[in-house]
Amino acid sequence: MSDVQTQRPAVSVPSTHLHSAAQQHADTTLDLHQVAGRIGARIDGVRLHADLDSATFNAINAALLRHKVLFFRGQQHLDDASQEAFARRFGETVAHPTVPSVEGGSLLELDSLHGARANSWHTDVTFVDAYPKISILRAVEIPPFGGDTVWANTAAAYAQLPEPLRALADTLWALHTNAYDYASTHANADSTQLKRYREVFTSKLYETEHPVVRVHPETGERTLVLGHFVQRLKGLSSFDSAHLLQVFHEHVTRLENTVRWNWQAGDVAIWDNRATQHYAINDYGDARRIVRRATVRGEVPVSIDGRTSVVVREDGATLQ
Repeated sequence: MSDVQTQRPAVSVPSTHLHSAAQQHADTTLDLHQVAGRIGARIDGVRLHADLDSATFNAINAALLRHKVLFFRGQQHLDDASQEAFARRFGETVAHPTVPSVEGGSLLELDSLHGARANSWHTDVTFVDAYPKISILRAVEIPPFGGDTVWANTAAAYAQLPEPLRALADTLWALHTNAYDYASTHANADSTQLKRYREVFTSKLYETEHPVVRVHPETGERTLVLGHFVQRLKGLSSFDSAHLLQVFHEHVTRLENTVRWNWQAGDVAIWDNRATQHYAINDYGDARRIVRRATVRGEVPVSIDGRTSVVVREDGATLQ
C-alpha cells in the first residue's frame, strides 16, 4: 500500500444533522430507553436476526448513529452463525488481523480463561487503516459480579474540548500500532496475558498513521481517534506526546461522556467504533467471562482537511 496521502475534499456536515427529524422518528419507532446523557440506549422488544425487517433495521442503524452504543437484553437465541449473519446487515464482516477467529467464521472470542481481559481504553483495531466501523458483542458467559464494560463518546469529547485544544487536535496525527506497551496499559496483567499478547496479538506487526480528528462518514461529526494503540503523536517529543495524549484522554473519559453496562448472559451490545472508546473492567477475580465479537469493515479515516490515514507497516514489513 502506498504511503502517499490521498487528497480529498474536506467533509463538513452540521452536527444538527444528528438531531434530524428522521433520527428522532427512528427513536420513536423503537422501544428505546436512553441509558446515559451523552451516550448509550437500550432497545427492548427486538429479536436480532439476519432477516430483521428493513424498517426496524434502519431504525436501529439510525439510533446507533445517534446514541453510539445500543444494548439489547435477552438475545439467547443467537449463536455464532446467526450473530455473524446479523452483523452482515451492516456490511462485510472481518476477522481480527492477528487473533484466530472462532472456527467456521470471523468472530473473535474473548475468554478470560485465556487471558482476554482488555482492561484499558481503546477503539478496536486502530492499528490498521480501515479499522472496523461497527462492533457487535454477545455475552456468552458472564461472571456473578463485575465484568462491566464502559464506553465513551469521542464525538462529545471533541465537541467539549476548549477551542484552543480543538484547534490543536485538528492538526495532529498519531502513530497507532499493535506493538504497544501492553504491560503499562494493563497494570495487573498476569503471565498468561503477557504471553498471549506476545505470541498471538503481535504475531504480525502493524503501524498506521491516523488523524487525531476524523470526520465521521455518515454523521459528519468530528471524533477523536485515540486509545491504547497510540504509540506517539507525530512531530512531537515522547515527553510532549505523552502529556498531550493524557490531556486528550482525560477529556474523552470524563464521566459525563460515558455509559456503563452490567452484562447478563444473552446481552448484545452494538457500538459505532468510529465514535467511541471502551474499557472492559477486570474486577471479577477468577470467575470466567466469555464474550464473542463480530466486526464490520470500516472506512479509511479522513481528516478535516481531506487527507486519509497512512499504512506505515503491515505484516512485519516497512512499506516503501
